[in-house]
Amino acid sequence: MKMSFNALFYFYLLICLLNDLKCQTSPEDIKFTRQGVQRMIFDEKQSITMAQLDPKSIIGMATMHPQKHYLTEQAIIEVVQDKLTVKSHGESKTNVWFGGFNPFVSYTIDLASSIGRGAIGYEFSDSERNERVIVKILFKNNLIEGVQFDLIKKDIPVIQEKIGLSLNDQQSIKGKIILQMLGGGFTLFHQNKGIPMVIGQFDFNKHIDLRKKKYLHSFQSHLYVALDQGAVHVNDINMAVNTGIGMADIRAITFEDGTPFLENGRLWYTLSIRGRALPHHIQGVFSLNPTVFDLKLEGIIVFDRGDGLLRNEIASHLFFDRNEKLWRGLTTGFSAFANPIKEKKQLLAIESKTDPRFGFSVMKATPFLMVGDIEDPHLLFDRSANKWRMITCENINGYKAVVLESDHWNKAFKRIGGPVAHNSTGTSIQKIGGKRYCFSGSSARKIFIYSYPDLKELGTLNMDLPPWDKTSGTRVWPNIVQLPEGYPMRYVALMMDRYQYPYLVGKHWSYGAVYLYHGHN
Repeated sequence: MKMSFNALFYFYLLICLLNDLKCQTSPEDIKFTRQGVQRMIFDEKQSITMAQLDPKSIIGMATMHPQKHYLTEQAIIEVVQDKLTVKSHGESKTNVWFGGFNPFVSYTIDLASSIGRGAIGYEFSDSERNERVIVKILFKNNLIEGVQFDLIKKDIPVIQEKIGLSLNDQQSIKGKIILQMLGGGFTLFHQNKGIPMVIGQFDFNKHIDLRKKKYLHSFQSHLYVALDQGAVHVNDINMAVNTGIGMADIRAITFEDGTPFLENGRLWYTLSIRGRALPHHIQGVFSLNPTVFDLKLEGIIVFDRGDGLLRNEIASHLFFDRNEKLWRGLTTGFSAFANPIKEKKQLLAIESKTDPRFGFSVMKATPFLMVGDIEDPHLLFDRSANKWRMITCENINGYKAVVLESDHWNKAFKRIGGPVAHNSTGTSIQKIGGKRYCFSGSSARKIFIYSYPDLKELGTLNMDLPPWDKTSGTRVWPNIVQLPEGYPMRYVALMMDRYQYPYLVGKHWSYGAVYLYHGHN
């Protein structure tokens, strides 16, 4: 019996549909195998220099690096054997200009040696020196005696506070003095051998808010040296965007439909560069060739709400909207903890006409009535539903994944899925095969897979050597990306651990190392 043309067509159509169903990969069937791990701690290879004092290349000291003497006794400043030497036969206070100012980057003095008694550190001030912020290490001969924060306004000391931590009687000052500025505060490190040790930390935001744009525009950075008959010898000074003490909150940058942003063979990510507590992290941008583990720092982003402040928000999702030719996304307002009386944690819509991935970038940020204990948003436009859809974590008796939708990318979202039963973190939506799924880390020592958009539990991620052990925290970010055909692996996942940095005092979120996984069916 001959089949009609229509019957034959529908028969083949049915076969194709069955084959598609059979070939559709389910995320729980993917095996993720760890490829590498690294913790970047002020990684010099990754640093993006903003300013530098390099004694070996100074010709015309007075113009390249102008000096200011505060007392009658003036220190002698010269380059000797490729080192900047500041020496004095009596009591002197001196600053040496080396760069502009940015409250979200790190500063490093590489100190070769010191003799006598005095102090060395950083002075941030305007050209008229109406306001001066000084972070200094007190020393006697080659030993650290203490750490101090000074705020001076119109030559009158407002604060002179001892902030030294983890100091012992025989701690040499020789080595790197690293000041990690963190928007509303800072952490001061000393590194001679091994990882940098925390020797001071302070939150200055109640006294002076260096996040104000006027300080970015008017303040400059100086080497500060105070001597009671003595000398210091400096190898070099560097001001740079760098990797800090750990990285977390890893999310792939995408296009507006959630497709991973793959450019020049590299995936692009936002990661938080870790400092200390919740208002002390910086939104970093990194790129990666997914076939190798060459994670590269490309820049940092801060956020402008139009009120004169720049804010260091994190846990962002950044996407390029091809329809509008704009960079857009969402971020989490953790910087509110720097001023909790006036500000509340909330999600913010972010936007930029220029590419914010490189160097130091500022994106416009706007509240959109999602105030509360909400974090880790991921947004995309679902063409089939003709809706913008967001997955995020909301504190509903603990952080739980929820899915919301709207006709607009930046307002009027309503919940359509969740909350899930399990604790959630680092929520995201990604396509596996041709189908979208939701992923979430958790405190349950598992990475959960949910249906999209209704968040029905489907299983857990299959992975060897997860980024935790029996004692460490497990609220990691899954961050799974499907690669185009032609790559030696079909899937890649970049995750972090939650091991805190040692030596810090008080509650802090200073994790972690970064782990690369490849996934195969």
